[in-house]
Amino acid sequence: MKKVIKDALYFSQHLSDYRFISSPFRKLPDFIIIGVMKSGTTSLYNYLIQHPQIMAAKNKEVHFFDKNFHQGIYWYKSHFPLYSNIKYVTGEGSPYYIFHPLVAQRIAKTIPQVKLIVVLRNPVNRAFSHYQRNAARGFENLSFEEAIDQEEERLKGEREKILNDERYKSRKHIFYSYLSRGRYVEQIQNWLHYFPQKQFLFIKSEDLFINTSEIYSQVLEFLDLPQFKLNTYEVYLTGEYKKSRKDMNSETRIRLLEYFEPYNQKLYDFLGDDYNWS
Repeated sequence: MKKVIKDALYFSQHLSDYRFISSPFRKLPDFIIIGVMKSGTTSLYNYLIQHPQIMAAKNKEVHFFDKNFHQGIYWYKSHFPLYSNIKYVTGEGSPYYIFHPLVAQRIAKTIPQVKLIVVLRNPVNRAFSHYQRNAARGFENLSFEEAIDQEEERLKGEREKILNDERYKSRKHIFYSYLSRGRYVEQIQNWLHYFPQKQFLFIKSEDLFINTSEIYSQVLEFLDLPQFKLNTYEVYLTGEYKKSRKDMNSETRIRLLEYFEPYNQKLYDFLGDDYNWS
C-alpha cells in the first residue's frame, strides 16, 4: 500500500508532462553509445536515427546514469518512444558514461542486455579537442600544458566523492579529465566486470570519418538491423565553438604520445587491432 501511495505522489508531481506520465508504456534503450567524448558520437547517433527502424530518444545525451540517476527509471523512460507493434530499436548516446565510475554497474542492473557502442579517438587529439572546447566556453583559464600538468591535483579525491554520494556531480571530473579520459583500457576493463565483450562494439573514430558508410554498416549489423544507405554523411558537432587557431605544441604532442603509448598498447592487445595512434 505504501508503494502505491508513493507512486501516486510521484506521478502527481509530473501530471503536466505527457512523456512522463506515459513512461510505463515507453521502451528502455536497445543500445547506448557510452563514449568517448570528442570522438564523433554525435555524428554516429545522427546517422543511426535516420535508419527507418531506429527511433530517436528525446535527446541524444540523456545523462541519466551519470547525472540524473536519482530521478528514477520513469524519468529515464520518458525520454524514449512508446511501445509499438512495429519493430524498431531506440537508444541514446552520453559520452561521459564510459568514464563515470558508477555508470557501468547502474546500466548492468537496469538494462543488462543493452548493446554498448564505444567510439575511440587518438587520445592525444581527443585531449586537445577537449581542452579547446573548455577554453572556448570559459571553463578553462590555464594553458593546455598547465592544465595537463595540474590534472592529477585537480582530480584528487573527485572519484571518491562520486562513489560515496550518488548525487554528487563533479565539474572537475567532467571538465579537467584531459588525460584520464584517454586511458581507454582502464575504463573498458571496468565495464567488462559488468558486461560480456559480445555486447560491445568498438569503433576507431578516425575510421568513422574516413570510411563512414562501412562503419555505419558495421553498426547496423551489430544492432541486428537491415542495411540502409544514407545519401550523405554530414559531420555533426555538439554546439558550435570557435577553436583556437593555435595548434598543439610539437613538444607537448611528443610528450603525450609517449605518455599514452603503454595504455594504447594494452588497448591494441585487448582489441586485437593496432590503431596506429602515432
